[in-house]
Amino acid sequence: MAIERVKPKLVFVHGIGGRRDAQAELTDWKRALAEGARESGYASEISALTADWSADCSFAYYGDLFASDRQPQGSAGAEGLDGDQAEIVLGLLEEFLSELAVLPAHRDNRRLARIRAQVRPDGEAQGIGNAGRHLSSLLAAVASVPGLSWGARKLSQRELLGILSQPGRYLRRAESDESGRTLDQRIRERVLDCLDPGRPTIVVAHSLGTVVALEALAEYRGPVELFVTVGSPIAMRGFIWPLLRPRPPATPESVAAWLDFRDGDDVIVPKRRLADVVAPNTAGVQPVPDRLESALFWSHNATTYLRRQEIAKPVMETLTAWTARS
Repeated sequence: MAIERVKPKLVFVHGIGGRRDAQAELTDWKRALAEGARESGYASEISALTADWSADCSFAYYGDLFASDRQPQGSAGAEGLDGDQAEIVLGLLEEFLSELAVLPAHRDNRRLARIRAQVRPDGEAQGIGNAGRHLSSLLAAVASVPGLSWGARKLSQRELLGILSQPGRYLRRAESDESGRTLDQRIRERVLDCLDPGRPTIVVAHSLGTVVALEALAEYRGPVELFVTVGSPIAMRGFIWPLLRPRPPATPESVAAWLDFRDGDDVIVPKRRLADVVAPNTAGVQPVPDRLESALFWSHNATTYLRRQEIAKPVMETLTAWTARS
């Protein structure tokens, strides 16, 4: 009697952003990973990846939860955030500007230095009612600084707010629905819904999605053969790291291997390495860091990361190893 092979799962978790076509995104992410697979010597496995023969692929989509809540993404402006949310976003902006300022192109940018000094002019929190207005003026100032452009587009005030406000809203642990589930709970449920405890899984998460995936996997008991984080802000010491759950942050028990990739020019990723701060699980698994160099003006895009052979290779190795064992 033939034994049916258990097909593994490959789950992608996106970062910030509002409504999007989840199926189109899944296709784009698989194609990007396939490009990296070709460069890493797995050209013969590309069809199996893109056609879901080697693994059932899912895209954990939650952008609509931000867009449909009381604070639609990008529509209300910074003044629409409550006091606690605005304070979190101010902290994220502070770290974002600090990372930006150390890049060679901006080390002598006096205008950027003045804006950094204005984030916390007295070293104190802004107070309820003031933080949103202060944040709004800072975002406008940052968006107007000459030279802060990546590729063909300039990061506008709304785009900056998009980068910063969604982590703030997630970490606020508020915005409950009719059943009492907070926004962060509903977002994690989208990830957990893509997982299957009866099958081995690879999870590839980007940006805010790395925070979401880390917390979701802490609740998960199925086998995760490989956890890949790219462009992760998890180690931001001021306003992400201290708000993570559970405390202290550790590798989820379900994870057998964790690889963390950051581009040297990715201003969303702090210099502090996850490997230096995340505690191991009981199996001794910790994030293994890898620094990439792309020389791009804007290196934070998920598909930019996935096209790298350094990232595609371990994903393909894990898939083919599981296929060989089955």
